[in-house]
Amino acid sequence: MKINLKSGIDKLLFGMKQNDVTAVLGKPDKNYKDEDDNVIFVYNSLKARLTFYEEEDLKLGYIVASSNNLEVFGFKIIGRNIADVKKDFAAKGITKYNQETFDTFENYFNEDNWFILQTEFDEVVKFEIGAIINNKDEFDWKFPVKK
Repeated sequence: MKINLKSGIDKLLFGMKQNDVTAVLGKPDKNYKDEDDNVIFVYNSLKARLTFYEEEDLKLGYIVASSNNLEVFGFKIIGRNIADVKKDFAAKGITKYNQETFDTFENYFNEDNWFILQTEFDEVVKFEIGAIINNKDEFDWKFPVKK
């Protein structure tokens, strides 16, 4: 599954509605609402959780994935040492991270591309990516609006 920074993963584009996603991926294995009334779709085979923002007309705004098939710029992410992954990103000009630690987990957040590399024991275990907020303080939706 190819990560498209600032846009989504594979055929999933930020701004899609639930029916757009089910047309591409089929019915989710699970769906529920979180504490903010956002709708969450879970796809077990993709090891992915998709969040549709309630306050944004239920548009896809966030993806959390942990599939070994995830790749960006032609390199894999999951299961690799964080130093190697950061080196690969650095070769593409992505070098700034805010780092947070929770128990045995560390998050490396890149604000320019709005993604998080989550590690445990220095190995990348999860990738999170969200829709970009533009300089007008609005989401930069990538999915074309149907007329």
